Amino acid sequence: MADLNNARTETFNITHFIIRVIVGSVVFAITSYVTKGLSISGLLPLVVSAIVLAALDYLVTRIFGLDATPFGKGITGFILAAAIIYATQFFVSGFEVDFWGAVIGALIYGIIDAVIPAKAM
Repeated sequence: MADLNNARTETFNITHFIIRVIVGSVVFAITSYVTKGLSISGLLPLVVSAIVLAALDYLVTRIFGLDATPFGKGITGFILAAAIIYATQFFVSGFEVDFWGAVIGALIYGIIDAVIPAKAM
């Protein structure tokens, strides 16, 4: 019975992570289209940057217990989301973002996250 509960929890986490990757991909695609502050050189950097975003979001949540979604914890969540988006460029070749691109990305991420909340599953 305990193994079944662990499997359900693991499935939920995997599902949550996949949804975060999809939402991250949409956010980065929209943000790179509407602002000069974020540029992505192709589909592979888009997907990899979304995976890095989801992984960093997960790590911040697990380590610090903070919700890093832009509207998850008010201004703290917004700042964390912008910082995570900014930090993503150091892990992904072909992904570049400046301060304003990270801020706009966090704003778009928050709006999309409000429409498609991954944690409501």
